[in-house]
Amino acid sequence: MWNRIANYILKYRVLNLCIVSAILIFMGLKAVNVKMGHNLANTLPETDSTMVVYRQFLDKYGQDGRSIFVGMYDKDLYTLEHFQDYYDLNTKIREIDGVTECLSVTRIYNLKKNDSIKKFELSQVVTRRPETQEEVDAIRNEIQSLAMYDGLLFNQATNSIMMIVSIDDEHVTTNARKNLVLSLREVLDQYGQKNGIEMCISGMPYIREITTQKMVKEIVYFTILSIFVAGFILYLFFRSWRPLVSVVAIVLVSVAYMFGIMVLLKFDVTILTGVLPPLLIIIGVENSIFMLNKYHREFEVCHDKLQALHNVITRIGPANFLTNTTTAVSFASFIITRNVLLVPFGILASICIMLTYVLTMLLLPTFFSYQKKPEGKMVNYMNNPKINYIMMEVSKFVLSRKRYIYAVLGVLMIVVVIGAMRMSTSGRVVDDIAKSDKLYKDIMFFEKNVGGVMPFEISIDTRKPKGVMNAAFIRKVQQLQDTLALYPEFSRPLSIVEVVKFARQGFFNGKSDQYKVPSNNEFGFILKYLPDNKGGELPSVITQYMDKEMQCTRISAQMANVTTPKIDSISKALRPAIDKIFPKEKYDVVMTGSAMVTLQGTNYLIRNLSYSLLLAFVVIALLMALTFHKFKMVVISLIPNLIPLIFTAGVMGYTGIPLKMSTIIVFSIALGISVDNTIHYLARYRLQMKSNNYDIKKSVMAAIQETGPSMIYSASILICGFLIFAFSSFGGTKIVGFLVPFTLLVALITNILVLPALVLTFNKKKI
Repeated sequence: MWNRIANYILKYRVLNLCIVSAILIFMGLKAVNVKMGHNLANTLPETDSTMVVYRQFLDKYGQDGRSIFVGMYDKDLYTLEHFQDYYDLNTKIREIDGVTECLSVTRIYNLKKNDSIKKFELSQVVTRRPETQEEVDAIRNEIQSLAMYDGLLFNQATNSIMMIVSIDDEHVTTNARKNLVLSLREVLDQYGQKNGIEMCISGMPYIREITTQKMVKEIVYFTILSIFVAGFILYLFFRSWRPLVSVVAIVLVSVAYMFGIMVLLKFDVTILTGVLPPLLIIIGVENSIFMLNKYHREFEVCHDKLQALHNVITRIGPANFLTNTTTAVSFASFIITRNVLLVPFGILASICIMLTYVLTMLLLPTFFSYQKKPEGKMVNYMNNPKINYIMMEVSKFVLSRKRYIYAVLGVLMIVVVIGAMRMSTSGRVVDDIAKSDKLYKDIMFFEKNVGGVMPFEISIDTRKPKGVMNAAFIRKVQQLQDTLALYPEFSRPLSIVEVVKFARQGFFNGKSDQYKVPSNNEFGFILKYLPDNKGGELPSVITQYMDKEMQCTRISAQMANVTTPKIDSISKALRPAIDKIFPKEKYDVVMTGSAMVTLQGTNYLIRNLSYSLLLAFVVIALLMALTFHKFKMVVISLIPNLIPLIFTAGVMGYTGIPLKMSTIIVFSIALGISVDNTIHYLARYRLQMKSNNYDIKKSVMAAIQETGPSMIYSASILICGFLIFAFSSFGGTKIVGFLVPFTLLVALITNILVLPALVLTFNKKKI
């Protein structure tokens, strides 16, 4: 079969180039329509119980993450000039397309009773731009008497000032969010520069948009950097521009195809799919190195380009097919997670890896067939005395020192297994932002001054209409809020209780000491002053905390960016307190919001990614069995690739890197790529057995000396290629940039030392 494939590739070179070019034009036209992902991806499938509860909550109360928070320290805010500037800032923000409201101390509401009509009236404290310091002083006194806003729009304890910018649904999850954020940052930067104040911005819409913008920059940056790194190493090895240009052209075509396929499959660019361009470049270069090395060796023997290329296709083609298939399988295993980030990543990666293999097999022999014969500096690496000496010494060491290899490996395995047992599972709502990043520092500002920006919600169903508007129920909600206040991880909770206390303060003419839960008698009087909501008279400050039937209500809090184990422990501790305050036989109470979805999503992903890793391992084992036909060879091939994974787990345990989505992905990626060297070595070993009259020792030594340089070259490309991700501004991508190269380095060592030793141990007799 491979003879026919080789004949086709070499006979129809022009036709193949035309077909590839035509498809490239088509894919290129499609690629220009690629879209960025703007939604915060759900880590849980829609059928999961936690997700069902969350969707029901959103249907009832609306999106829980629609606000952008703006904060600052300004001790001079209540001077006339600063207050006027802040008033103008609020006006400019409300004029931005997509902004529905901007609450601040210059746009703040008070609730006052009108005895003539026996109703409450919601009025603005600041009705116009103040012109005198006396006006500002009067405004300050009234604002600071409104306890409802302390810890929300200002914090008297820390002298911090906050704004809450509400945006419409369209600008939360679409490309329109970009213009809104740019306009917002522009007016905030102008205000900050004029007054010498550092402006802090946060909130889920803002965090998502900034991470999206960073992701776009990194895709371009890492793609260019990966080409440069791979090209530099290729030139360093082969000392010629011809193979460099050929290989780079192939990987660029692969990347263009990838974006076209992404559009055809209607996938968006996400933090994971954005990693694929440099990943395809690295894998494409690795494929090419083994073919280049074999081509040069074959040409040295036969001195005929077409015959040498024919031999490359027939002898390296099957091995490269298996290596790319195992790599594709490791990525395809992510499909079983049912995660909206990982499933497209798994599908796209597996398709494009195999497509890169096909393009390499078609184009590389075609390009070389039209180039000059390999000679001079291009092939000097094959006769490099240093490399040949090292490979010879390695083969001798393996033959004579197997016991030493096993002894050192055994000691190291004990050490790393102890480390692996220290690993923990963790994740955060905002998990990929570097601590040195301005975005992370802004999050810390809000955690210090208002408790956090991550939505945590408690939904309460009283099971009867108007059950919310009951004095006894209001006191129960207050009791639960007092319980939440015991946890420093939460901001000050907001609910219908705050509205009722605000109404009581208004009922008693705005006296600050009257901001408290009313008694039964007071509640009846206050209730009469509220609009009856016929025709939607109730203001949004009330309706956002309960449904139209007044049967269900919510308690909203913002949570600090804590780890998922911490969220888990808090939720478990809260459950008994909730059940005590709201007995299950009378009330339905659920904890939800982005924080709870993240908790369950992290646990779900860890569990399913573990299954996907196991699936990838099983499928790779089956592919090995189909290739080598013996169980013994399957065991030999898998052991050198399990050892690096255990070493990586040990390093994670000792360094405190937790198991989460970004780190567990490392194992699948490393397994799929590191097994490539094993396949190439065993394939050469099998051919050497035929050439050396089935002499095991000679075949082991010859296989090391032939594949060793290619293994080192390809590992160098892979390690340097993945190291570029260590410069990412995303924590998860940065971890991949450290752990994958470490795993591949260990895999290189085990494939050069442990794999040949295992072959000698398991095959002691001359076959």
